Amino acid sequence: MQKHTSELMRRIAGSVALMAVVLAATGCATQGANPPAPVLASSPDYNYIVGPGDTLNINVWRNPELSSSVPVRPDGKVSTPLVDELVAQGKTPTQIARDVEKALATLVRDPVVTVIVTSFVGPYSEQIRVVGEATRPQFLAYKQKMTVMDVMIAVGGLTEFADGNKATLIRASDGNKRYSVRLQDLVKRGDISANVEMLPGDILIIPQGWF
Repeated sequence: MQKHTSELMRRIAGSVALMAVVLAATGCATQGANPPAPVLASSPDYNYIVGPGDTLNINVWRNPELSSSVPVRPDGKVSTPLVDELVAQGKTPTQIARDVEKALATLVRDPVVTVIVTSFVGPYSEQIRVVGEATRPQFLAYKQKMTVMDVMIAVGGLTEFADGNKATLIRASDGNKRYSVRLQDLVKRGDISANVEMLPGDILIIPQGWF
């Protein structure tokens, strides 16, 4: 009887020790997990930055012959009537308008120029990139107040193999800090609390689940 009791106590002690190891490992994994992404992130003073692939409508007031719709070339420059080359990449439309005015000032009296972006791509540094188990992985032009829900609609949602609740958001503007996002809850369960705002340069990585 005493031998039986000792064996039982030994097994209980072993189970307790094993449970402690499991709990410790679970605790470490939880502590090492990425923090949830901030729900609000966009800045009210954000200004769109022009990049290669954008199309600009450049209007010179009272000079329709100098006005044109031009693409931003891969080298980040544009060409307009009387202006052979002008750097557009990395500038706001307003900055580009002032540059065109300066270039035309020697040829046109008091030029007034407006620039409107009609096709958006944006510079590479500000594009949103979605990789992994999205239906259509791709890059997207950033838009003010864009959310992860907007991104998921654009990429067609998750694949059947996606582990959406283990997705990672890498925020370039925050020193490439990693955040967790619950895409499965958002897309499959309609949990709006899982929706978060995006920032220029964010990378969304969607892993494959293990079955």
